[in-house]
Amino acid sequence: MPPAQISQPILYAFPSPSDLIDSLAKFIIKVQKDAIDKKGRFTIALSGGSLPKQLKGLIGHQDIKWDKWQVFYADERAVPLDDPDSNHHLCTTEFYSKTKIPLKNIHTIDPALLGDLEELADSYEHQLILQFASKDSARFPVFDLILLGMGPDGHTASLFPGHELLQEADRWVAYIENSPKPPPRRITLTYPVINHAAKVAFVAAGEGKQDILHTVLDEPGEGLPSSRVRPVQSGQLYWFTDEAAAKKTQYSRTEFRIPM
Repeated sequence: MPPAQISQPILYAFPSPSDLIDSLAKFIIKVQKDAIDKKGRFTIALSGGSLPKQLKGLIGHQDIKWDKWQVFYADERAVPLDDPDSNHHLCTTEFYSKTKIPLKNIHTIDPALLGDLEELADSYEHQLILQFASKDSARFPVFDLILLGMGPDGHTASLFPGHELLQEADRWVAYIENSPKPPPRRITLTYPVINHAAKVAFVAAGEGKQDILHTVLDEPGEGLPSSRVRPVQSGQLYWFTDEAAAKKTQYSRTEFRIPM
């Protein structure tokens, strides 16, 4: 079997953070519409950090069918769901509480399993199996969209530079108990899942991202975790940035258009 083809990333650099937020919303709405028209549901994985605030362009929009959304997490911290460190708590505060996504469509970790990371990861993987395995025949789940952030060290989700999880090739969800960024105990989607998504979009804004964005896009051979996100087959990777973040990046920019 020939190796899967990998497309090149598409870089959008917007004049301001508000332009980024508006364009990201238009992008998500179109991806959502296409997914619902094709199969009656929209599967998306969210990250924490600054990402939930950057989804505010979706709030109150009439073209969103919230009841068709199935929301998962690219990674989650092994803490109670109402803990300030929880990605679910952050997304609830900044995003879900302002939308009409049914609670049953938001797939969280099982708080009863926080004491056993392996069971916690297995349980979350089982949720993915229930959502995808009976509907899709692929070896790995195929999300319609995965939204990612990028840390100052180039990490994404809970995939950190030099960590053994960068080599995980079989599991859908893996656990980490020695994260270099607190809290140390987490679960994360693995590269096979991220790279089998139909679309993956990084969101990076602000001058604090200049150096790491330059390394990730201009020097992918450095092998930073964010550089390793490269969707296979017909998947596509997008970078939504502002000019402040992209100032040092030599990678060619693309004029933003709603995906066909």
